[in-house]
Amino acid sequence: MTTILGVSAFYHDSAAALIHNGEIIAAAQEERFTRKKHDPGFPLKSIEYCLKEAGTSLSKVDHIAFYEKPFLKFERLLETYVALAPKGINSFRAAMPVWLREKLFQKDMLIREFGKIDSDFKNGGREKLLFSEHHFSHAASAFYPSPFEEAVVLTLDGVGEQATTTVAIGRGNELNIEKEIHFPHSLGLLYSAFTYYTGFRVNSGEYKVMGLAPYGKPRFTQRILDKVVDLKDDGSFHLDQSYFNYCTGLTMTNKKFAKLFGEPVRKPDTDQLTQFHMDIAASIQAVVEESVLRLTRSLAAEYQTPNLCMAGGVALNCVANGKILRDGAFKNVWVQPAAGDAGGALGAAQAAWFQEFGKPRKINGSDSTKGSYLGPSFSEAEIERSLAAAGAVFKSYSEEETLLKAAQALTQSKAVGWFNGRMEFGPRALGARSILGDPRSPKMQKDLNLKVKFRESFRPFAPSVLREHVSEWFEISEDSPYMLMVADVQPAKRKPMTEEQEKLFGIDKLNVPRSEVPAVTHVDYSARIQTVHKETNPRYHALIEKFYQLTGCPIVVNTSFNVRGEPIVCTPEDAFRCFMGTNLEVLVCGNTILYKEEQNPALQEDYKNKYELD
Repeated sequence: MTTILGVSAFYHDSAAALIHNGEIIAAAQEERFTRKKHDPGFPLKSIEYCLKEAGTSLSKVDHIAFYEKPFLKFERLLETYVALAPKGINSFRAAMPVWLREKLFQKDMLIREFGKIDSDFKNGGREKLLFSEHHFSHAASAFYPSPFEEAVVLTLDGVGEQATTTVAIGRGNELNIEKEIHFPHSLGLLYSAFTYYTGFRVNSGEYKVMGLAPYGKPRFTQRILDKVVDLKDDGSFHLDQSYFNYCTGLTMTNKKFAKLFGEPVRKPDTDQLTQFHMDIAASIQAVVEESVLRLTRSLAAEYQTPNLCMAGGVALNCVANGKILRDGAFKNVWVQPAAGDAGGALGAAQAAWFQEFGKPRKINGSDSTKGSYLGPSFSEAEIERSLAAAGAVFKSYSEEETLLKAAQALTQSKAVGWFNGRMEFGPRALGARSILGDPRSPKMQKDLNLKVKFRESFRPFAPSVLREHVSEWFEISEDSPYMLMVADVQPAKRKPMTEEQEKLFGIDKLNVPRSEVPAVTHVDYSARIQTVHKETNPRYHALIEKFYQLTGCPIVVNTSFNVRGEPIVCTPEDAFRCFMGTNLEVLVCGNTILYKEEQNPALQEDYKNKYELD
């Protein structure tokens, strides 16, 4: 019996994952426990949770796998600074003290941190430590939990040690990287550069660019391909570094970049989003889509396998993923739900078990991530104790009564906090820590954005749809349990626009109902699909089934249970605080229900200004 702990840390989205004889037992991001968005620190609380969930201790863990190799990353930094000297001296002076003080000696640092969990670790723990490579961890997280015996594995992100894009082949328990594209040529950094240029925060605002893109026209696409990106027919690419500043500077882009597109970098505190920024977003989204489509088409032709697995931050671009699926070069596409660096913790552990130790891998026809419900859960007694201690007014019901009352609240267009079972691993709320709404309401999208989430009004919401009904409402017949595929609303469910509405541009399109489920229909008729399966989340499935019985609509609005800048809630206390700090009207925690009008007003918090904006 072998237990392996995987860890990712010290950049962003630190996490821990634990596997036992190859089975995934637990995984969680540190931000959920510390309440610090994208927490990059040593994932102490995540590790403690994983050990507790597995019923074990650090002394009984056989191996600890770290998700990347710090020395290789340091080597890449030095090579970059030397190659471009004397440019970058300020960046060099800022980076080197941290590397020389901490990151270069990460093995010793990890031993010290693990020693805080178990004082005996310092004596024999060094031999337990293993180090994977960044992109191999991503590739392992994509292939090993997938339902495929054999697959092409594509990873795309900003940068690991040297690689920014890798192609691997997985067969059985073997995974081998076949091709790489190296820094500074990176689709992830390209997208982040445009994220920075449009005034959003790098490493957290990329999904805003994706959400903004449908409001614009891709009128700069050819300019990007002519000047900035040399995109080959096989999907390989080369970025003209004269437009960027990320190699040696303290910003992503430079004056030449701004001159190419005709406007300076948007200042989010003072500059409004304009049609220009929407067109920029549409253009870079089109470039990334074309890049990944060329890549996947060439890989499918070269390797002649029907299966594709994906991971890395770029794999969270669900619009591009949906186009890969519809393109059909690969018949089957599986994307790791924790595709970013947090998922590297899981990948490192699995790489050790399957690749390093050569253990056999079992395929059972579905993926092995257990719906990505790998985080903490709380018993009814724990929920009631926590809520009582917080001063909440609540009542407990039978499961059937709870589901009916929650569904009825949704039919009344109320915003419902839904806290149910084990927390999700990855950036998407999948019906365990979710805010739910009625998708038929034309006001729901705007109200949830502005009054509950306190975020930009243009951002879309996802539909959670019963798996057995998905193709009736959306142009997709495949599973999409992790909200990582975008598909269009079925034409029969759309509402045609009037001649006047067709003339609207940009954000003016927002208030035009475009389908029978306007709250989850983006301005281009697309939707970010989550198929809900009875096998992986029976209670959430039962809630939507109840809503379907009441309304004839097998869909609910699903967004993460948090406000802008806040990590998704983890505990009942987190859920209650968020409930009291927002305009949520109902909170369902397990089988307890809370109504806002019954709560003590003195317990309300100012959540609108509590968290730093992302």
